[in-house]
Amino acid sequence: MLKNGAQKSGSSKQARSILITQPKPESEKSPYFELARKYSVELTFHPFIKLEAIPAREFRRQKIDIASYSAVIFTSRNAIDHFFRTCEEMKIVISQDTKYFCITEAVALYLQKFILYRKRKVFYGADGTNKSMFDVINKHKENEKFLYVCSENQQDNDIVGWLKNNRCEYQLAFMYRSVSNDVKEVMESREFDMICFFTPSGVRSLFDNYPGFSQNGTLIGAFGNNTIKAIEEAGLNVEVKAPAPLAPSMIAALDHFLSDKHKK
Repeated sequence: MLKNGAQKSGSSKQARSILITQPKPESEKSPYFELARKYSVELTFHPFIKLEAIPAREFRRQKIDIASYSAVIFTSRNAIDHFFRTCEEMKIVISQDTKYFCITEAVALYLQKFILYRKRKVFYGADGTNKSMFDVINKHKENEKFLYVCSENQQDNDIVGWLKNNRCEYQLAFMYRSVSNDVKEVMESREFDMICFFTPSGVRSLFDNYPGFSQNGTLIGAFGNNTIKAIEEAGLNVEVKAPAPLAPSMIAALDHFLSDKHKK
């Protein structure tokens, strides 16, 4: 429970109750639930941000000719949803030869909802990190024009920097935006030993809801360099970081962290 903008946790070393700042997985087979059973921890899911579509009439102001790009970069299923929504609204037909570069295999497989997967050219990183995706892009970057589909206020600066430094022809396409969600009800429902963030916007949402938030012993997990940076710039400490060589996902990072704590 939060009081006066500060959250207290029962222990700075153990994490018995964890708040995941994302929607609850739809499948009961989600590795999150297996993690909860394995370590007898309680997981609470509540998205700290919600996405708003940028309608086609507003997207047109960016003056982007989507059909002229030969490759598209996706880092989330949300980006895929909004890309094809925008194309449908603008009545744009995507070429059969378009290449798709995705952050993970799971994101790549989501393309099956919109395209004939086997007839397209789909690539993804080996371990879910930006670096592994860059390795794949690097093999195909010659003569390609890249469209990086992202949130208006949540693009990955590592990806933008890599494309620029490697002299890729690219354009950012803002097709949706993230806004802060109301998280007071869940935050005040109980005490959480750990909060896991996945985007800088999620971190901003915390302070939009609680401008005077103080970590006060609460453990914090973060996925992505930009998220870690946002947390640290807010004056908070990050205990669990992903992706990492041995922890490509937040689930893997939590598994490693909880395993170490249970051994002690």
